[in-house]
Amino acid sequence: MITKQYTIRGVPHKVDEALRRKAQKTGKTLNEVAIEALTKGAGITPNAKFNDLDWFVGSMDKDSELDKAMDWMDSLPKDMS
Repeated sequence: MITKQYTIRGVPHKVDEALRRKAQKTGKTLNEVAIEALTKGAGITPNAKFNDLDWFVGSMDKDSELDKAMDWMDSLPKDMS
């Protein structure tokens, strides 16, 4: 995995305090805590594993019996639950 190095300037005092406090509390380095905060702020789930069903999409054969059943279900009154 290729990583990048950042130099971040102008970190607000309260942000610095919060990151350092969290690092001390969790026993992690300031760098680890900062990367976690950046990752979360960027909306990324760390180490996310995706189990997409791309392989499945479009793999079904046409089934006329299924189509008939779906049409029948669609014809039922909408208030039936």
